[in-house]
Order: sequence, then C-alpha cells, then structure tokens
Amino acid sequence: MIPLSVLDLVPVREGSGPAEALAETALLARTAEAAGYKRFWVAEHHAMDGVSGGATSVVLAHVGNATSTIRIGAGGIMLPNHNPFVIAEQFGTLDALFPGRVDLGLGRAPGADMRIAQALRRDLARVSELFPQDVVELRALLTGEPDLGIRATPGFGAQVEMWMLGSSLFGAQLAAALGLPYAFASHFAPDLLNQALEVYRRQFRPSPALERPHVMVAMNVIAADSDEEATLLCSSMDQSFVALRSGNPGKLQPPVPGYRQTLPPSALAMLEHMRQVSAIGAPQTVAAAVARVVERTGADELMLSGATFDPGARRRSLELTAKALV
Repeated sequence: MIPLSVLDLVPVREGSGPAEALAETALLARTAEAAGYKRFWVAEHHAMDGVSGGATSVVLAHVGNATSTIRIGAGGIMLPNHNPFVIAEQFGTLDALFPGRVDLGLGRAPGADMRIAQALRRDLARVSELFPQDVVELRALLTGEPDLGIRATPGFGAQVEMWMLGSSLFGAQLAAALGLPYAFASHFAPDLLNQALEVYRRQFRPSPALERPHVMVAMNVIAADSDEEATLLCSSMDQSFVALRSGNPGKLQPPVPGYRQTLPPSALAMLEHMRQVSAIGAPQTVAAAVARVVERTGADELMLSGATFDPGARRRSLELTAKALV
C-alpha cells in the first residue's frame, strides 16, 4: 500500500469553538496512528472562524502529546509570515519533544490578506520575494550548512524533515533545486499537478537530505458505507469551499442533502473543477479513485484532506480508507 498521511485544518464546526476543534484533532491523530497512517500534518491559516490551526507549532505539540509514533508536521508553515530563526527554534523544540517524528512543510503563499499582514508586521510582497533565501537560511539554521555564525537553540542539529509545498511551478522548481521532497496541493489547486511533478522530477538535484525525487500528492478523501452517505458528508466541505470562494468563510456547516443541486451553474462548475483530485464514496469507490491518482502521478505518498461535520465520520473515513487500500 502506498503510504497515506492526513492533512487537518483543525475545523471549527457550527455550534462549537476552538477548544472542541483542538480536542477532535487529537482524536483524529490517534485514529490515524492506529490505522497505520504515516504523517499527520496541520495547515497554517489565519483569522478564519472555521479554522483553528493558526498557531501551527503549538497545535503540533498538542498532537504530539496525543500520539506516540505517527510523524507530525506542518502542511505547512507559510514562511513569509515568519522569521526563519523563530521557526528553527519552534521546530527544534518540537524535535526535542518528539524526536524523529517532526516534518516541516514550507509554503510561499501567506495564507492571509493585507489586514493580517499588517497584524503580523510583515511586508508580504517583499518577504515573498525573499522566500528562497529564507528557506536556505532556515535549513542552514537546522543543519549548520552553511555555517551562519549563529545557532538556534533548540534548532541546530534537529532531525526535522523539510518539505517544499506548492500548487504552482515555482515550488516544484525550488524543491528540485534544493533537493527537497515535494508535496503538491492538488486537493484545492489541481490545475498544474502533472506539469509541476514533471518539472520537479526533471530538474531535481540530489542533496544530503534526499538522493532522488520524492512526491506527495494531496487529495480530498471521504469514505463512508455507501456512495450516497459519503456524498452527503462531503456537502459540509463543499459548503465551506463555496463560502470561501464567495468571500464569506465561516464555521463548518451540517451536511445538506442534494447540496450541489442547489448551486448555480457557475458555483457548481467551480466546485467540481476544484474537486478533480478527490475520492468520495464507499470503500471500493475510494480505492478505485485513489488508484487512478497514483497511476496518473506516480506519487510516492498521498496526503488525505477533508472535513466532516460529525468528527466521528472523519475518523471512520480514515479507518475505511486504510482498510480499502491494503
């Protein structure tokens, strides 16, 4: 079976708050660990009522304490929002707490608008241009190569596995140049998936961390006992994405029967386009869809995203998916 991992946004459901979301994330991580998943990643988003993963390194400490063997990581840290030295300290601390289990996925998109940039005291246009330099600096702070004349403590010598994240050719090219593993965000931006993977593999340069290209593909996966049940569960996630693209993001909503049939053609087309790399259905439906993605991409690993209003349904989805892909 291809290695499977989990991406969690720490979703806040209608009628609940961050405390409940964080508790459910810990339960989800334990379920993933018991089912044999390789990694459990949390994504950085800011000022969204429906997402509680903004303080990503803190959330990862919570997840690490709730588990014992699964790798934990950021999918990702949006480096333009941060100082590389501080991230080295944070992930060096996580490595000290959970040795040999920590991943650091890095993204260039800020995951924030200009109001958040102002709150973060960041000039996003400028720091985004410096992203490649900041990635190299962060890696040097962890590895000592090259020697920067200053050491992050904790941080220096930490066995943190760095990843480059992306949804465009830029991330693919940078990952290839630096010899880093590459994760493509096709769960919400599928258009350049094939092209980005081709560029990454063709341009890859071996590094001390990685001898050959290594690709992870993210996809939306919700498994249930029947196709109909999975489609209903998926309607909560569909509502969230439509709300986000409409400029009205909010908390995760209860499922709505026949939700897609209520959408105007433009919204339905947008949703179906974005959900191209997905597996929604009964276990056999999910297994077939996953097999098609693996055949198309030659992925070395898969990162499974998705959210359900009932947290128990997401946990069961992970269990059903793992069993279906054995």
